[in-house]
Amino acid sequence: MSVRHAKLHDIEPLGELLDSYRVFYDQPSDPAGARNFLAHRLGLGDSHLLVYEDKDDELLGFVQLYPLFTTVRLAPLWLLNDLFVAPQARQRGIGRALMNAARDLALDNGVRHLKLATQIENHVAQGLYESLGWQRDTVFYHYALAVDDKVLEESCP
Repeated sequence: MSVRHAKLHDIEPLGELLDSYRVFYDQPSDPAGARNFLAHRLGLGDSHLLVYEDKDDELLGFVQLYPLFTTVRLAPLWLLNDLFVAPQARQRGIGRALMNAARDLALDNGVRHLKLATQIENHVAQGLYESLGWQRDTVFYHYALAVDDKVLEESCP
């Protein structure tokens, strides 16, 4: 059982995990879209994608980090955007192992700041994050804007 970097040959089983992750967040199932998205990430190398593999070479979870920068700290930071463990493999320390591996990878790459967001109702994930020393932001509000064609058309004179 180990955490390792995802490889192109992981696309099929990792695509199933990513599709389940998206369904968890109320998105329609799209296995082909999930595989395509992962193939692009791995092909471009624009994210750090770690997988948890059991002793039978089955992928049971993943964590994905995106490199960013913080102007205030004048330093790189990574957004821990995705963490998912297959439902049948939960409560076995896999999420904790993935989170620790993400932290270690950041440190190995000179990144001293990680950030993440999670659903307000996701108390299980919040408990994991807080048990690992993550702190809820009490200084900044975070906002989001969905930018699509309809929004752009309505805002243009």
